[in-house]
Parts: sequence; structure tokens; C-alpha cells
Amino acid sequence: MAKQAGTVVEISRAGRKPRRAAVKLARLAPTWPERLHAVLRDLDIRLVSYVPDSGHARLIELVHDDAKIRAIPLTTEEEGVALAVGAWLGGARSVLLTQSSGVGNCINMLGMIQECRIPLLMLVTMRGEWGEFNPWQLPVAQATQSVLTAMGVVVHRADNAEEIVQTVSAGARLAFNTCRAVAVLIGQRVIGAKEFRK
Repeated sequence: MAKQAGTVVEISRAGRKPRRAAVKLARLAPTWPERLHAVLRDLDIRLVSYVPDSGHARLIELVHDDAKIRAIPLTTEEEGVALAVGAWLGGARSVLLTQSSGVGNCINMLGMIQECRIPLLMLVTMRGEWGEFNPWQLPVAQATQSVLTAMGVVVHRADNAEEIVQTVSAGARLAFNTCRAVAVLIGQRVIGAKEFRK
């Protein structure tokens, strides 16, 4: 088998023409949100908090359909930081799903995470990068990594779908084994640029 233009193609024995038979198999392969959901289950994550976001939409659907993980919608992202503290004190692991624009809302609460040494895993879908149409997304997006770092958060980044699962898995181990705040930034190139439509 060989990869051709992002699809899996089977090469015939004669080696002349690729056959499209294997493309059906490629369509059945789990997407990165589905693989990431499996990792969250393996990590014994019990709570997933989120502010609705199209970049995390499929993962949020999977969590809602999973009886072993509780999905908790938030009115603002800093509530997810407080929820992570309460979950940890109650013996459960959680993850906060947010968009880069929501990181700014968490800054003050991140001080409590650092002072109390509570593990926090944040999965941050980035806006204001790859083909962004909305100028309001740029300021926080450009500052996201440096602001998180300044607040003592360990930052990892995944800029293609193949890196996400491994990066989140490594970030989670770091967060929960060392009681640190870890953010995994998922680049806008992975989730795609939004378009404004009338």
C-alpha cells in the first residue's frame, strides 16, 4: 500500500495503476477525535468540561455518548479550572476543552492551580492562525502560548492530526504524575479555518 494525496491506495501487482479499493478502509479509520476519546478513557478521565467549540465538536459528542465520562458544559472557561480542582480533590481526573480565545478567561484561576499544585490538562483549539477570517481572534491567539507559559503552564503543541493523540497522552501523564498544569495547543491547520457566511 502507498499513500497518495492524503488517501490510502493499493498498487496493483503489475504496478501500473493504483486501485481505489483501499480507500474504503481509509474512511473506516478512526478520526483524531475518536482516537483521542479512546485515550481519555485509557487515562481514566471522568469529567470533560467545555465551552461549545466547533474544533472540539466531535470529541464533545463522543464524551456525551460515553456513560463512563461526564460532559459538563460551562458558561465560561475559568469554571473548568475550578471544576478540575474539585474533581482532583474528589479523586477524579478531568480535562478542560477550550478555544484559544477562552484562555484569557482562565489566567487568574491558573494562579490557584500553581499555588495548590493541582493537575490540570487543557486541550486548546487554536484560532487566529491558519486562514482566520475574524480579526478579534488574533490578539489572544498570538499571546496564548506565552501567556500560558508565564502562568507556569507547560505547553505542548500539535500542528497535524497524527501528533494529537501522542501529544495529549504525554501531556496528560506529565500533568497527573507531577501535579502540573499542561496545555496542548491544537493548531488551526488541523481543525481548519472557519469562514464567515451571510
